[in-house]
Parts: sequence; structure tokens; C-alpha cells
Amino acid sequence: MVSKKGGAGLAAAVGAVVLLGAGSAQAATPSRQPAAGPASLAKTDVGQALNGTTAGLGYGVAPIKSLRLDPWANSSADVLNNGATVQPDQGLAPVGTGTLTGPLSAGGGVKDLPLVSGLSGVLPG
Repeated sequence: MVSKKGGAGLAAAVGAVVLLGAGSAQAATPSRQPAAGPASLAKTDVGQALNGTTAGLGYGVAPIKSLRLDPWANSSADVLNNGATVQPDQGLAPVGTGTLTGPLSAGGGVKDLPLVSGLSGVLPG
């Protein structure tokens, strides 16, 4: 005597065999497609390629422009926090290192440097 649960499992197993058998029979039949010619690449749209490259470059360069260059900025171990000033003779204005090191010791990046910030504006991002 076969229980109803066993009959249902047997029916499911028979169904799986039928489905798998039909799938393998279709896979075994060879397809008769004509042989394809040599492969060719599609033409590249140069304008769109440059637009994509420029957009991607902007996203890659933007974080670099604001990256903090001095890891010890705003700390007691910051060596750029110290400055030197020279008072020239003949009444000229004093010259100090604070103008160059000040943005770095405040935690700035390339875009905050006095001379380099103009050049970093050329970069995308």
C-alpha cells in the first residue's frame, strides 16, 4: 500500500525526469545555422567617448583637489604650524612662511594653496 504522501513525491519525481529528459533532448539536437562571417566592431562615437571620459575624470579628480595634505593639521604635532618671518632692510614689507604653510596647517588641500589653486581649477571636478 502506497501512502498519498509517497504518491505525490513519486509524481513530482516522474515530472522532474520528464522535464529534464525533454530539456536534454532539445540540447542534443544540433542547430543548422549558417556560419557567420568575420566579426567586426561597431564604430565608436568619439564625442560621446570624450564626454564619458571627462565626466568620469571629474568624479575621480574632485576628491584629490580637496584631500587634506597635512595629516597633523590642527594638532600640537604640526610642524607647518611654526612660521618664520624675515624683516628686510630699507623698510620693505616682512616676508614669512605663514602665507604658504597657513592653508596646509589649517587642514586645507591642493585647492587651498595660494599658487596651485589657480592651476587646480583647470582640472575637471
